[in-house]
Amino acid sequence: MDRNSIIRYKGSLDSIAQYIEGERGEQVEVWFARELMTVLGYARWENFQSAIARAIESCKSQKINADDHFREVTKMITIGKGGQREVDDFMLTRYACYLIAMNGDPKKEEIAFAQSYFAVQTRKVELIEERLNLLSRLETRDRLRASEKQLSQNIFERGVDDRGYGCIRSKGDTALFGGHTTEDMKKRLGIKSTRPLADFLPTLTIAAKNLATEMTNYNVDQKDLQGEASITTEHIQNNRTVRKMLGARGIRPENLPAAEDIKKVERKVASEEKQIVKTAMKLPKND
Repeated sequence: MDRNSIIRYKGSLDSIAQYIEGERGEQVEVWFARELMTVLGYARWENFQSAIARAIESCKSQKINADDHFREVTKMITIGKGGQREVDDFMLTRYACYLIAMNGDPKKEEIAFAQSYFAVQTRKVELIEERLNLLSRLETRDRLRASEKQLSQNIFERGVDDRGYGCIRSKGDTALFGGHTTEDMKKRLGIKSTRPLADFLPTLTIAAKNLATEMTNYNVDQKDLQGEASITTEHIQNNRTVRKMLGARGIRPENLPAAEDIKKVERKVASEEKQIVKTAMKLPKND
């Protein structure tokens, strides 16, 4: 997500935030569901109600009182010729909005942004952007794991054992990194030999490895490739193709610096999510 999109989405969510007085006189930030619905890209209230219901169930499953964060209210809206009618709505805390976003479709850019916007207890663009980047790297790493698992299954069915699978992956890396082997790259980046190289690669390089692996999976299936030799040739070609594409844009993957250990990123995101619950401000009790 580019910075302009982040600023635009942030401005939209900031503009519909309101403040009410909490139990101890503190200012509680709230959003109203019918306004939030539009910003999150929902066209129908019925569909958004379903997302709210899932969020409420998620809240209850964590042994948190949903009434502290979700409150049914009614409001008047203007209809044709200046008339008004009463409609159902919800008053939502930041935590409620976070749960709604987490129960939405992360493929929608608005939802992906909202997940980080409501998770970060600040309005600073830089911190929201940082969290979006962390989540993007985690998601990309997960996709690579899935495609490599699929490759493993595909080639085992075609007569390739564990040793052969390791050789295929290694030769793919050598093609992608311009002649540098997997172990070469670990040494260049200061990675322990026992750790996966991909756990320390930047998001762009992980995505490049994933694209090459997905291409191999596709062609192994479409061409019904059999045996280690033919699959190795296919994987090398795909990594060379991806490398050529990156090179055309002036990118040499072997020259990119190491990124933070993916395990640390996972712990950081998990810790932030725990803080969301701890710091969540509650709605005042109904009189």
